Parts: sequence; structure tokens; C-alpha cells
Amino acid sequence: MDDCNPDLEIVTVRPTESVMTLQRLPYFVGVSATTAGSKVLSMNMVVIPAGGEAEPHYHRGYETAIYVLKGRIETRDGAGLKRSVVNVEGDFLFIPPGLPHQPVNLSATEAALAIVARNDPGERETVVKYDPTPLR
Repeated sequence: MDDCNPDLEIVTVRPTESVMTLQRLPYFVGVSATTAGSKVLSMNMVVIPAGGEAEPHYHRGYETAIYVLKGRIETRDGAGLKRSVVNVEGDFLFIPPGLPHQPVNLSATEAALAIVARNDPGERETVVKYDPTPLR
């Protein structure tokens, strides 16, 4: 079967304003089902303000890939968010579905920027808030 379709067109998205996510971080929506007609993919730019952090959360049912454009970001992850990794400009991250995590901008003076891609075409992903305090 030939899957070539010369009638399709490239879609360019130039976001001009951000939307606030459930994680409390501003996103510039790029490729999504709404903006580009994507069926299984989305890609956005996230801004972590100076000294800012996301709400602890995990992504139900989809993978996330991140490329750090600017800044030093600590990502706390795992049970109780007890593990930690620091990523810098040029680093790629992979976050499996269901892994609790919380990115934190380590700079008190500059915003951190990252490109976020996922195998979910929604522009506002299915995010589940995570409480890192242990059950008693």
C-alpha cells in the first residue's frame, strides 16, 4: 500500500501567548490536535519562571520527551519525589508514563525554557496531581 499523500500540507504554528497548565507552568502551545490536526503527537514550549516549580504530577498513559533550551532544572521524581536529577541546556529527558515528578528552576533570576513532546495530541495533557507526602 502506498502511503504517500502529496495533497497534505505542512502546518506552521507561531504561538504568541501562553496558557497556564494544571502543573502551574506557562506553555506556549505548538503542535497539537487543535493547532495542527495532529493525531498522536504534541509539542510545546514550557517556561519555568525564575525560582519557580511545577506542581508535583504524573502523566497518565503517555510518554514525555523534553529538550532543555535554557537554564538549570532540577527534576525530583519517584516515590515521595526523593530522587533528583539536574539538567542543563542541551540535555534530553525521557519521562515514562506514571512517573511522579516535579521540575524546579534552580535560577532565582532567569526563566528556564524547554521543548516538551509527547505521544498525546491534546494541547492540555492528561495530568494527575501527585501528593509526595507518605500515607500514614
